Amino acid sequence: MGNRTETGVVIVGTGFSGLGMAIQLRKEGRDDFVILEKAADVGGTWRDNTYPGCACDIPSHMYSFSFEQNPGWSRAYSPQPEIWKYMREVADKYDLRGHIRFGQEMTGARWDADENRWHVSSKSGEEFVAPALVAGLGALHLPQIPKLPGIERFQGRAFHSARWEHDFDFTGKRVAVVGTGASAIQFVPQIAKDVEQLHLFQRTPPWIMPKPDREMPGWLKGMFKTVPLVQRAFRDILYWGLEARAIGFNGHPGVMKLGQRIARRNIDKSIKDPALRAKLTPDYTMGCKRVLVSNDYYPALARENVDVVTDGVTEVREHSVVDGVGVEHEVDVIIYGTGFHVTDAFDDLEIIGRDGRNLGKEWATEGMNTHLGITVSGFPNLFLLLGPNTGLGHNSVVFMIESQISYVAQALRMARGKALDAKPASQARFNVDIQRKLEKGIWTQGGCKSWYLDAKGVNRTIWPGFTWRYWLDTRKVRAEDFELLG
Repeated sequence: MGNRTETGVVIVGTGFSGLGMAIQLRKEGRDDFVILEKAADVGGTWRDNTYPGCACDIPSHMYSFSFEQNPGWSRAYSPQPEIWKYMREVADKYDLRGHIRFGQEMTGARWDADENRWHVSSKSGEEFVAPALVAGLGALHLPQIPKLPGIERFQGRAFHSARWEHDFDFTGKRVAVVGTGASAIQFVPQIAKDVEQLHLFQRTPPWIMPKPDREMPGWLKGMFKTVPLVQRAFRDILYWGLEARAIGFNGHPGVMKLGQRIARRNIDKSIKDPALRAKLTPDYTMGCKRVLVSNDYYPALARENVDVVTDGVTEVREHSVVDGVGVEHEVDVIIYGTGFHVTDAFDDLEIIGRDGRNLGKEWATEGMNTHLGITVSGFPNLFLLLGPNTGLGHNSVVFMIESQISYVAQALRMARGKALDAKPASQARFNVDIQRKLEKGIWTQGGCKSWYLDAKGVNRTIWPGFTWRYWLDTRKVRAEDFELLG
């Protein structure tokens, strides 16, 4: 039996969600919390993804805490090292490291109805006990690795983009990249110039818009630093510009047609070969899969040493990958740019609520179901950050996180030593409403499958509509939505 720690709140994860929640508690004068972090440093997604070219596809001045703005971003879309540095500095500024238990990976949690407390277990055997559990696990932390037939025979290197092997020298190597998602379009241009040959295995082409990236001029950074209100105004302009994109995603396909014309021009500018152009042009409506941004992806695919394979993978041999029409591609390394487990991220966690209910098993069979993406009926004082149906395709998720941490802090004040359990009727109302709105949107009508959808084809990931509506919905915890226990 390992050590046991008793506290007021257990927070899981040190990405934007976990750090934001801890800061919110700090601001309220609370220091009775611990943060469990499986790795050796803070940062979540921005610590784990270190592949070449890794950067955010939302402008940095928006993809950061509103209460902790950074005047010094080097670019409009900052690279991963800068975002990770920002997160480490925020953790230090609010003196959070003393609350973090590094190397503690949560394996499960059990609600004790007699104690009105959660018992959280970790891989190390330690136990953490608290009245409230806040899970800031994030959606992009469990790599999705396809089961390629024969992969166990492969003699070369094979790794996921989120587990990049920096000691591998790509110079003169033959490379297979499987997948064309947000990570692949960033790292492919970085390695294409060094490799002998790159085979890009594409299942579905993404819609890719030009990236309006630029270096931030020194005078503007200086102004942001000396007059914070200017940066606040700049952020507001960014927010409303991004927010306007929600119109196209939610039942106004004309807006998406305009976006498709811009994206097609982006292809035409770099790709002169008609056959390759046809391979890279999506046949579904923009928005039903994640829309990506890049200026260097298409030029990389136009290189003579890069070919795009659209016939799938039938087999992996000792030194090669065989495609769907039997062509054998000799390779030294296979890189998976295949994304993450999102709608099934809780399947392997043993989270046991009231009456022995198992969250992962319920969600695996019935689909992810919450109230406001934050609370789950039958699981008192369990709060999810960036939970189901609070992801975005058009704006910064940090805005959603800030709405959620404010809501959770308010809920904890309302509980006052007791426990809040979402009423089944409140949760059902939220889910009926959210799915009705999603049906009008692009995600299920656009003619594609995406990681937004679960195994049954239901969108359990995206928030349909404007983020200011979510802010309104979460501004006040409605006591009538909850049962008070204890």
